[in-house]
Amino acid sequence: MKVTCQRDSLQTACSLVATAVAARTTKPILSNVKAVAEDDRLTLIAYDTEVGIRYDLRGIQVGRSGAAILPITHLTQILREHSDAEISLDANDEGTEVRIGTSRYTMASYPVDEFPDVPSFDDDGRYHEINSGVLHTMIRRTQFAADKKESTRFALSGVLWEAEGKQAKLVATDSKRLAVCTGAATLFGPTETTKASHLVPDKTIKLLMTNLTDEGELVRIALRPNEALFQTERWTIYTRLVEGRYPPYKDIIPKKSEVKLPLPSALFLSKVRQAAIMTDDETKRVDLTFTVGKLTLQAHGAETGSSNVEMPIEGFEGNDITIAFDPSYLVEFLRAIDGEPTVMLEITNGEKPALFRVGESYLYLVMPLAG
Repeated sequence: MKVTCQRDSLQTACSLVATAVAARTTKPILSNVKAVAEDDRLTLIAYDTEVGIRYDLRGIQVGRSGAAILPITHLTQILREHSDAEISLDANDEGTEVRIGTSRYTMASYPVDEFPDVPSFDDDGRYHEINSGVLHTMIRRTQFAADKKESTRFALSGVLWEAEGKQAKLVATDSKRLAVCTGAATLFGPTETTKASHLVPDKTIKLLMTNLTDEGELVRIALRPNEALFQTERWTIYTRLVEGRYPPYKDIIPKKSEVKLPLPSALFLSKVRQAAIMTDDETKRVDLTFTVGKLTLQAHGAETGSSNVEMPIEGFEGNDITIAFDPSYLVEFLRAIDGEPTVMLEITNGEKPALFRVGESYLYLVMPLAG
């Protein structure tokens, strides 16, 4: 294999596939990427046997078609430390020679045949399409709510992916909060005969987010019983799914609430962060008190002190309501809806879950803190 390409293009491609490179593995070859050159295309492949990606870098000069195993860590360092416009890779059975500017590097290699194949996109006649920009928003508004703690609740570590009718839905929860986001989708082929929980692992979600760089692209998604595939014109991502039964999340979403209150998103975020300054590791708590015309946010720590922050509100009537939250749960949510001017808060009292809505496509449920 012998190719010449733009250094910045190859650097971008390497960064986009790096998430799928195995960090710890009993197969050293999986700590590398496989490169395949043909026509005017260089395809980079990373695979840790659970998550894999094929990324096509087009418009390159292919002097000799072929394949090679490239050490991604060293190659990325070379690309980062040089500013020359072009880079050349010349690989054979002995290794790979890298030429960039006046510098030369020789990198060891592995037999190409030892690198496992990433499954190809085979939709079996059933898949759905989502606009890349829409999917990026759906992931950004749900992924943060998945369980990040290592526990036996494996199902909660993934993002539930559903597709039905003319929409797709992503759901994430760690049992203390729940994020549900829907987006327009086009479904092709027959509907599923059996209802299955398609739980996409966090690593795959992060890989998708990294590669959703073109808002105009269409992403094809094929959901299978134990695996899923995602494809655009530039890349294909494969993943094994998380095993486990997802909780019946629809059952915990309140059907009605006593108070519906619009809040300016940016101002609310600012006030929550201001109040949270005086929390500590012991408390991690901000009390929100709603009164006519005013929201008061209070926090205190045994060693840090206390805070009292106010913001004006409109539309609140009736008796005062005080409800407490872990402020990080509010901050992460409000950052995820950056650009949305208003969020609708639905509450009943200080003991029942609070529901935040953004339009008709997004809801975020938070459990209050006791006491």
